[in-house]
Amino acid sequence: MNLRQIGLTLLALILLGGCQAKVSRPDCPAGKQCLEYGNNVEPATLDPQKSNILEEAAIISELFQGLTTEAPDAHAVPGMATRWETSGDGLVWTFHLRDALWSDGVPVTADDFVYGYQRILDPKTASIYAYLVYLLKNGQAVNEGKAPPSSLGARALDAHTLQLTLEHPAPYLPALLKHQSFYPVPRHVVEKWGDAWIQPDHFVGNGPFSLVSWKLGDYIQVAKNPRFYDADKVCLDRVNFYPTNDAIMAERRVSRGELDVNASFQSNRIGRLRQTMPQTVRTHVSLATAYMSLNRRDHPAFNDLRVRRALSEAIDRDFITEKLMRAGQQPAYAFVPPGTDHYSPGPRTVWAGKSLEDRTTEAKRLLAEAGYGPDHPLSFEIKIGNNPDTQLVAQAIAADWASVGVKARIVQNEGQIAFAAYRNRDFDIGYMSWYADFNDPMTFLGLFKSDTGPQNYGDYDNPAFDRLLKAADQEPDDLRRAAILAKAEQIMLADEAIIPLFFAVNRNLVSPRITGWTDNIENFHRLGWVCRKP
Repeated sequence: MNLRQIGLTLLALILLGGCQAKVSRPDCPAGKQCLEYGNNVEPATLDPQKSNILEEAAIISELFQGLTTEAPDAHAVPGMATRWETSGDGLVWTFHLRDALWSDGVPVTADDFVYGYQRILDPKTASIYAYLVYLLKNGQAVNEGKAPPSSLGARALDAHTLQLTLEHPAPYLPALLKHQSFYPVPRHVVEKWGDAWIQPDHFVGNGPFSLVSWKLGDYIQVAKNPRFYDADKVCLDRVNFYPTNDAIMAERRVSRGELDVNASFQSNRIGRLRQTMPQTVRTHVSLATAYMSLNRRDHPAFNDLRVRRALSEAIDRDFITEKLMRAGQQPAYAFVPPGTDHYSPGPRTVWAGKSLEDRTTEAKRLLAEAGYGPDHPLSFEIKIGNNPDTQLVAQAIAADWASVGVKARIVQNEGQIAFAAYRNRDFDIGYMSWYADFNDPMTFLGLFKSDTGPQNYGDYDNPAFDRLLKAADQEPDDLRRAAILAKAEQIMLADEAIIPLFFAVNRNLVSPRITGWTDNIENFHRLGWVCRKP
């Protein structure tokens, strides 16, 4: 046998071995429906009042349910509350709760919601999302230790009636109440087990699924909760959530049938995926913006508006979206994305519309005016998570900045570590994306209020901006409110509070065996609506 024949034989054996590769998928009991779900990263917590990232929320929202929940298209529908009424001034909302049980058989009551809201505002909880609950009367004062928990605008009128009193009218409240920050928690379990209450041996929830096991770095397993009020309508009997940091490997696992869903895919591979897995690729316009925050607290250069503007102007967003990402992302010259309810996009950075050549020239001039040049280059670190898309974008941005004389060194961390660093202000410039917690411009602009806390990563503080957001809170007319919020966004953009990069696209890989999965702008897909065909 000559060398050519040997080579062909080896190639045939390799291909045959690939074709016969065993699918590594856990056995599903006969007659049951089991889902294997790739969830990007390992959660740090499943505590609804301590969670921070989308991958945590994806699991938590299967284990718990708030007053409202997501329909298949993500709009708010009754959850634990069957109906509600609102006072004429929009400040008092009364929710009527259904008969429901915790997974240990104890009734879910209005007191469980009050306890949950008081708990997230307790300074000891240190919730990054406490600011969302400032909407309740005295919420901020409770969080700051200036008022007792009993003063909070949340009262159990009886076991099945919850009354919420707000600081200001909020017609978006039903959408906001879908968020995990407003979930009830079982006082009888939390007070017994403390922080360990969320461990599988002690876990109690009120959602369609219950926590079975958590194998760190391997998978989190949940199973249908037989005590869920709508359990007879839940198809899936078991779901395994896997951390899938390696996007390419996750793509292969979906292709082989080892995963039914992966909650992302590498953006620049979309052309290949549409050829090889056309029925699996799911994209949809997103309520999300990719951006960069500058640590003004610890990096004095970023306190100079000229520096912030130069860095933002120098970035070639068209190259990033068209050549690197390729999945339909749009260059962002604002922060609130198109498609946001109760808003008409209009604000833009003051330099939007200029050519990249003109922007680059101006960036060099601004940096020189600020005292930076060949003999004194501006230098700093870009801290990012170890996501392939993020790495590509960060490299492109570093190259753009090098073209205007800036030295930027990229530092990669695991995603949870990077976001912990952002919260602790252990970064120079950070790269992040903000996905709407609810469909309203306030979920975007509220990030930059001076009292928001850790998620205002750049510590933006402008009293005029704060006053406008407060005025918008008091404005009952939708059009006038939108105009006030647009004025606030324009101020924030003129201040170069952040560096907007692009408006994101939801990217999922979903097996054709899956039914009930509805693409939507918020990218929420509650598994109580999902089934898996044999």
